[in-house]
Amino acid sequence: MSKGINRWYLPVLATLGILLVALLALVATDRAMRDAAMTETRAAAEADAAILAAGLESELEKFSLVPRVLANDPQVRALLGGDSSQRAVLNTRLEDLAQQTGAAAIYLVDAQGMTEAASNWQLPTSFVGSDYSFRSYFAEALAQGTASEFALGTVSRRPGLYIAQRVNDGDTPLGVVALKVEFDAIEESWREAMVGAFVTDREGIVLIASDPDWRFRTTRPIAAATRSEASDALRYGSADLESMPQFATGSDLSVTSLMERTQPVARNGWDLHLIVDPLPQIDAAVANGRLAVLLGLIVSIAIVGGVIFWVRRREARAEAEMAEHTSKLRDQLQQANRLATLGQITAGVGHEIRQPVAAVRVFAENGEKLIAAGNQDAASENFAKIIALTARIGTITEELLGFSRRAAHPPKEMPLSQAIDSALFLLRDRFERESVTLVWTDRSLADTPVRGEHVRLEQVLINILQNALDASPPGGDIRIDVALDADFCRLAVTDSGSGINPDIADTLFQPFATTKETGVGLGLAISFDIMRDLGGNIVWENTPSGARFIMVIPRA
Repeated sequence: MSKGINRWYLPVLATLGILLVALLALVATDRAMRDAAMTETRAAAEADAAILAAGLESELEKFSLVPRVLANDPQVRALLGGDSSQRAVLNTRLEDLAQQTGAAAIYLVDAQGMTEAASNWQLPTSFVGSDYSFRSYFAEALAQGTASEFALGTVSRRPGLYIAQRVNDGDTPLGVVALKVEFDAIEESWREAMVGAFVTDREGIVLIASDPDWRFRTTRPIAAATRSEASDALRYGSADLESMPQFATGSDLSVTSLMERTQPVARNGWDLHLIVDPLPQIDAAVANGRLAVLLGLIVSIAIVGGVIFWVRRREARAEAEMAEHTSKLRDQLQQANRLATLGQITAGVGHEIRQPVAAVRVFAENGEKLIAAGNQDAASENFAKIIALTARIGTITEELLGFSRRAAHPPKEMPLSQAIDSALFLLRDRFERESVTLVWTDRSLADTPVRGEHVRLEQVLINILQNALDASPPGGDIRIDVALDADFCRLAVTDSGSGINPDIADTLFQPFATTKETGVGLGLAISFDIMRDLGGNIVWENTPSGARFIMVIPRA
């Protein structure tokens, strides 16, 4: 009898032991995989929110440039000053400019609030002749010089951001240049790429959203005493701003598992909210973990090698997907950095454009008088000068457009001077404004053929030169040296500052490492990635005269 008991007792005991070990392993694996999935999802959400916010800031900066440039246009000033003969020309110009930039509308309002010209002048919904003196952005821009307001259109009833810039004749306000931006394309891309995203203003009111039902709702209570029902009805189409809804059971968002990440959009004081549901990632991670545990308990030692192969294959697939995702994020960060840099130098380039525009006007007026006086030869000279000046303006705008385009071309043979000249051209005004002298050791070596990509090399050099300008005192100098060896061309930029603090030397090329109060610490990290991707490198050293950064570029 005891032998019979032993026959089933030991197998049962062994089975119970295996089940207990399997249960403990399953509980531990579930917890570990859940924690890892949450950490991974949280990190991805933070990165995606930063990318979305940077892209939105770049888009807003692009559109805000248009009213600033138009406010200095002689024809705009003439029309708002009372010269109605400019209306037809400006209607056509604004229509073309709106099509080129993607703006919903661009229009000119005189000092009394009456619209004199608009890009939609040919449409039934034309703004021409409409009175916008009641709009907050008009009154604020007229008083303060610039303003922005997110609201429904009074004619189209479509939501959008209105950006306004005052037009002056000396100290006299002539009116306002206004531009409306609609965000349909951005909202559509958010709907396709992620679970949910929306942007709130300083009061917590939703302005832009992947779900149209969220627009003009509030994320926090707003005291009724601080609101104007008439103003809210005009701006938002409702005098009662409802709270954000609880997500329905059948929606893509699970209330219990919702994860939210917020990223400031600095220019307008907005906040971008990215909503992610980590449950699918958690379920997948837990399922994978349980499968691994069960396989490990069931299979024999002979299959352990197969399990290891499967795990490695899965990790390789995840790494490949992560590498692809990281590559896309890096490209977007490079583009956002390039557009942010472009925004910083736009004001200086605007000075480069204003001068030839003013000169063109003078030569044109003189040419008209010379023709009237019968002096054809002198008039022809004026027109030749006008042609040269417009070519100059074209060169400036081509440089800006070329630098802003997304670089997607493989490296090819090019003269190093092509990137150097473009970078110095865009930063020339800042060198003059800050009285910093550019010193060349041997300019002829700049024509050395290298293997690279124009826009990306230019982006790295602009980052380095801007850092050098930040570090160099007024009246200082920045030195450019080019050295060659068998395989590489070394382009060195040396400032006249105090050098790099040794405390940050080891993290200089890591993201978010910066000593600037207003910097985010991405410029050098992005530059490092670009140079490595081009087969080169970027290094630095302290010298007696300041910090030196060296771009190591493969020779052609």
